[in-house]
Amino acid sequence: MNKLLYGVAYYYEYLPYDRLDEDIKMMKAAGINVVRIAESTWSTYEKQEGQFDFSTVIKVLDAMEEAGIDVIIGTPTYAVPSWLVKMDPTVLAVTHQGEGVYGARQIMDITNPNYLKYGERVIRKLLEVCRDRKCIIGFQLDNETKYYDTAGPNVQAAFVEYLKEKFNGSTDAMNAAFGLDYWSNRVDNWEDFPDVRGTINGSLGAEFDKFRRGLVTEFLTWQSNIVKEYARPDQFITHNLDFEWRGYSYGVQPANNHFEIAKEALTVAGCDIYHPTQDELTGAEIAFGGDMTRSLKQNNYFVLETEAQGYPCWTPYPGQLRQQAFSHVASGAALVEYWHWHSIHNSFETYWRGLLSHDFKENHVYCEAKTIGRDFAALSPALCNLKKENKVAMVVSNDALSALDWFRIDTTAEGPGKTGYNDVVRWMYDALYKMNVEVDFIEPSCKDMDRYQMVIVPALYAACEADLQRMKQYVADGGYLITTFKTAYTDENVKVYHDAFPHVLSECLGISYSNFTFPKNVKLSGTADEQAELFMELVKPEGADVLVSYDHYAWKDYAAVTRNHYGKGIAQYLGCKTSEKYLQKLLADAMKEAGIADTVQNTEFPVIVRRMKDENGKRVWFYFNYSHTPAEAVYAGADGVYLMKEDQTFPGINVAAGEKLALGSWDVQIIREK
Repeated sequence: MNKLLYGVAYYYEYLPYDRLDEDIKMMKAAGINVVRIAESTWSTYEKQEGQFDFSTVIKVLDAMEEAGIDVIIGTPTYAVPSWLVKMDPTVLAVTHQGEGVYGARQIMDITNPNYLKYGERVIRKLLEVCRDRKCIIGFQLDNETKYYDTAGPNVQAAFVEYLKEKFNGSTDAMNAAFGLDYWSNRVDNWEDFPDVRGTINGSLGAEFDKFRRGLVTEFLTWQSNIVKEYARPDQFITHNLDFEWRGYSYGVQPANNHFEIAKEALTVAGCDIYHPTQDELTGAEIAFGGDMTRSLKQNNYFVLETEAQGYPCWTPYPGQLRQQAFSHVASGAALVEYWHWHSIHNSFETYWRGLLSHDFKENHVYCEAKTIGRDFAALSPALCNLKKENKVAMVVSNDALSALDWFRIDTTAEGPGKTGYNDVVRWMYDALYKMNVEVDFIEPSCKDMDRYQMVIVPALYAACEADLQRMKQYVADGGYLITTFKTAYTDENVKVYHDAFPHVLSECLGISYSNFTFPKNVKLSGTADEQAELFMELVKPEGADVLVSYDHYAWKDYAAVTRNHYGKGIAQYLGCKTSEKYLQKLLADAMKEAGIADTVQNTEFPVIVRRMKDENGKRVWFYFNYSHTPAEAVYAGADGVYLMKEDQTFPGINVAAGEKLALGSWDVQIIREK
């Protein structure tokens, strides 16, 4: 790419009056060079079965092409028209809550034959209208696709067929793998298979989730293959993957598999990232979502949705919109696109505001967007095609996520707990982020993890023998492995291993444990006031060095943190959760020992440092101050020049290695090494 893409989702169909020309004029003034259209309005394009009208699409394409604004076409399949549900109510997903009721988006069964039949037809009709348009640079498949808890009879029948294949037709093998003798859940005839929605068996339930994640991959691959029939070689195919939602983008998505979707269906990985702003803006969600999406193809990616204003609590302070945009670029984003251009005047997302407010007039957010558009243009192509070369990777797993959703870490006899897999992932990630340690994400099955000097494995509760053996070999070959409590406890079928924990990794970690509990007033040895938090394993060293033990009269004989030399490498184990501050100390010490101390800057949050390499191999440094209070940082690169300083692009001012940088309120500065 030779330019940074700066865009908005644009819904001409939602406008209260025709203002297309005025919108384009304001887009051009803001430096908007790409819009995404069409993904939301199937019922507008096909008002009744077989009655197609793409006049609004054609009108927008004509106008954008004349204005020189690029277009991404979204396939309009994530919200079904009422006539289709009237014709066949089974297109709506049957879920754990029962039969669906028409109204919301994303309520369909993505395996339903009629949904697929009519979905394919509207995709093809749309693409026939669009196929020869020069302004169209690519296609987005569907929208934030997940399995939507679909669990109707056809899905369950397909699941039974999937299990037959997995277990070579043997119900005995399935019963043994899933432990179905418990509470008389055994199945000895495939025709007797019960409704999975009622299962109390975590192994079976987690396998059903895995199966349904596969349905999403199949669905998006199906759409991708249709689009490929119409797309030019220079057009991309992407999708806006989203994340576990906690009022904002938080963690690994439980209802699809990003790695599989990117591999099977996409030419460019894409995502949606929403995050807190104002005093809660830390950049962590931007970095997490960006690092995850960049890692899918080890390449640049698209941010297909992020907020401009969003809900009232997200209206950015002056300077934050600009900082957010460059935060995406600093993770490897080639496109930053807002949801959406104008604020909607009716229905569910009326107050999820766009770049323009309901009055369509200039506001402080739009005015700041104009500075971003200007700077994206000025910094293209200098900030295009930037790449990362990280030394640290973090292993993430959908299987472990599902398993720990069934067996929450803080579950008691009173009922299910609230703490799951993503809580541990973000505990580790956020500590690294605030230390300015950048990471890639990899799967447990990663075949080339030896390209990293350190691999971090948070709460890999469910993992197969082969993946654990691969991690063990990584240590033997000279890698530095850090793993946490709740790792290597069950196999891929969520069946608890029946030897010393943490199973295969015990040898390279030099430890074992049999017991665990919740810490109550358990101090960590050698600290002033650090406490074990959330969960603690009573770790017995078996050759490992004890770095930290439990300072408690009942648990004083057990280790909390250990380190072990194994083969050419080192393996460290965290048997309990600690404060973020203490975790950062443990990680910093480990990185020095691993020989990657240069990764850890003498800088910490709210100053965040992100590094990339340009196409000429020169390092580009991004310095952010995620605070209203001015801050200082020491420039850690070689002698360079500013690409951005004090809101000015390409100032060409020299900056020496070790020079102090003055960072203003919500500031971003960019330096390229000479």
